[in-house]
Amino acid sequence: MTINFHDANNKQSYTTRKANDDWQAQIKKLLRNKEIFHALDIGCGGGIYSKALSEMGIPNITGIDFSKVMLDGAKANCRGYEKINFQLGNAYNTGLSGQSYDLIVERALIHHLHDLASCFSEAFRILKHNGILLIQDRTPTDSLLEGTVNHIRGYIFSKFPYLAELEVKRRYTSEAVTKELKSAGFTRIDKIKFWETRNIYPSKNELLTDIRSRNGRSILHELTNSELNQLAEYINSALHSTGNIVEKDRWTIWVATKK
Repeated sequence: MTINFHDANNKQSYTTRKANDDWQAQIKKLLRNKEIFHALDIGCGGGIYSKALSEMGIPNITGIDFSKVMLDGAKANCRGYEKINFQLGNAYNTGLSGQSYDLIVERALIHHLHDLASCFSEAFRILKHNGILLIQDRTPTDSLLEGTVNHIRGYIFSKFPYLAELEVKRRYTSEAVTKELKSAGFTRIDKIKFWETRNIYPSKNELLTDIRSRNGRSILHELTNSELNQLAEYINSALHSTGNIVEKDRWTIWVATKK
């Protein structure tokens, strides 16, 4: 069953993790010391990356999501972060004023969308001149890398090949993303590959507990409880580590500038 972002039972699904320092370091590098006064996190989920943007020193952050349940989780997760505010909205129609933001972040968003043209046109509209749209998502190639002690995600698809087919269908190629960005009006588009540390587990047991929780992994909502337990056992057999497990995911990041 596909994840229901409006189900109160999933309120904490995207709040239980902290963005690793390597993500902040990579984003700072991509921004090339550009001063950011107001950043927008579209599809903010539980506010993990809104919080990371605040910790980078950006003085104003707005997070929007189409789910009130997700926003309730984000507000609780970011309690005490006075630079962050949240509001209901979606990537096609944010309800925000035009030419208002220096930076828009769309992390792990576009694979949930069916209309990239509308998403990117809206981002272009609300960005200031010389503003930056930063998209982070997986291409089909990123998604189907084999499983290793660090790339845990790969084991999902080797255990359940039917999920690999589903995954490829919901992921955009780099060429498709670039084409739609250009059509929306962006003239400078850079692209990099990035291995982001997702989590560090003290032991294999903590990793397996996280897998069984489905937290932060929408693809696992496609599995039945029985299949989820089968996956956990499969990963348990595949991994022989007795110490820390540093889980990393491979992403593509597109940096599009509005000139």
